[in-house]
Amino acid sequence: MHQKTTTASMTFFWGKNRSLSSSDNLDSYILDLVWVFLLSMLVECLSHTRLISSAGFNDVAAGLLQTLMYGARIGVAYLVMLAVMSFNVGALIAAVAGYSVGFLVFGSRVFRKPETAMYGKPTDLPPLSC
Repeated sequence: MHQKTTTASMTFFWGKNRSLSSSDNLDSYILDLVWVFLLSMLVECLSHTRLISSAGFNDVAAGLLQTLMYGARIGVAYLVMLAVMSFNVGALIAAVAGYSVGFLVFGSRVFRKPETAMYGKPTDLPPLSC
């Protein structure tokens, strides 16, 4: 008996033949890249949000909401990391582009009023660090 064995490539590749999902057609590949892009933007949105400081919660409620937001951010960041670990160059580009556009929209001074600039008030969550 001969068994067909496949090995995972440990180098980056370009193409839709090994998509992030189970289907290998171009439509699902593009949808996968859009999901990676949106998930990485969501990580940046959660990283730069100021929901707790503006709502006036008590300390216990604020701590629970902050913990929930932190868990959601870490969970989504791990999903993006798993997509990049597929070694698909398209997934890597989509993740970097999503993080970059997310920072531009949610973290930079481009879309914020001067009094709420990035370092003017702290965000609800601590910054992501490796």
